[in-house]
Amino acid sequence: MQSVLRNWRSPAIPTLKANPERQLLEANRNLRELIEDTSIPAAVRAELSAEFAEIEAMSTKLRSGEVHIAAFGRVGVGKSSLLNALLQRQAFSTSPLHGETRDEDREPWQSLRDGHVVLIDTPGIDELDGAEREALAHRISRRADVTLMLCEGDLTDFEFQALRELCAAQRTVLLVLNKSDRYTRGEREALLQRLEERCAGLLPPDRIIAASAAPRPETVIRVDEQGRETETQRPRSPDTALLKERLWALLDKEGHTLAALNAALFASELDEQVATRIVAARKSVAEKIIRKYCVGKGLLVALNPVPVTDLLAAAGSDIAMVIHLGEVYGFTLSRREAAKLLLTISAQLVALMGAYWGMNLVTSALKTASAGLSTALTAAAQGALAWYATDVTGRMAQSWFSRGKSWGNAGPRETARAILDSIDRDSVIQSAREDILKRLKGR
Repeated sequence: MQSVLRNWRSPAIPTLKANPERQLLEANRNLRELIEDTSIPAAVRAELSAEFAEIEAMSTKLRSGEVHIAAFGRVGVGKSSLLNALLQRQAFSTSPLHGETRDEDREPWQSLRDGHVVLIDTPGIDELDGAEREALAHRISRRADVTLMLCEGDLTDFEFQALRELCAAQRTVLLVLNKSDRYTRGEREALLQRLEERCAGLLPPDRIIAASAAPRPETVIRVDEQGRETETQRPRSPDTALLKERLWALLDKEGHTLAALNAALFASELDEQVATRIVAARKSVAEKIIRKYCVGKGLLVALNPVPVTDLLAAAGSDIAMVIHLGEVYGFTLSRREAAKLLLTISAQLVALMGAYWGMNLVTSALKTASAGLSTALTAAAQGALAWYATDVTGRMAQSWFSRGKSWGNAGPRETARAILDSIDRDSVIQSAREDILKRLKGR
């Protein structure tokens, strides 16, 4: 089958030893090629607007040299608080209520990298009523150059599966045991050891880090000269020093390379996804075009009382439909080429649908000789047959274009047979007849 992305090729995944600047340029070039692929029709591109918006955003990110770090995890594990602690300011909204983060939030992390590091907050991945937000969180984390997977204890099965998916997608992940101030030193060390054991094969030990974004206040008891005790709460500073150290070491060593690697992975994933979506989008657009010509041709045949003119008008309509379908699949056909394709299709339909042509001639004659309501009924019947024939013809042309202007191994006869077998003829004709009658009465 002809590639639906004729100008696009999957990029090779770069290694960490490659030239990062060259990787960034290559990744961005591949993304730009996909964005600017002129073989994708406007109607198809419109149906893929979300995917192309993602590609454009990734291309912009590469051009600006940004590195993205996303916080990812269940509701309530302290994603927003951890990012605020890294920023040393309250940039992300926090709340004691679950689900405060409902969309993507981002803030630049001012640093030695001149603000080209961006921190991204994501919704929780386990909200009972937040399926869309959970999908958004997964999508953002897959696009990030570094993902901070937060937990607050031993990983649940749900969390472990999410971590495995991130690692399987070759993303750079740091597992952060947040709220570590809740545990004693011994408990914290035991938890970190447990996480290292469970994540063996997924993450190296230095990618598993304890932190405390918003430690609970420390209780201080003061005793005055009279021996009276006074209990007060003293706030404690966030404990993110080790996490910052590991992040900056990672970014200083591999920042640009991580961005290029992630872009290549992103593009490689999206290549297949967009290719699949383009096939589906072209099919959807083609079906709308065929439906449009079915309606038009059905009414044209029903309204025209002269049988010979019926046939000529029908032929012209079919040629226009074939040319239109060709454009959807990236092919420009002349009227002569379209007519040649129609002859091939018609030859198969004559052999397999002889009954249709006989009925067409009979109803044409009846329509000319009838009057009043019987004329409308006969006209609707003939229009419905024309509708059905247009549907079959359009499907055959669509199949030919989708295979890169080829009938494939089956050939035109078997293609026609398979299409006819897949259609409930009586249902299509009945539905078309009712639609045409309704439209005729509306006139």
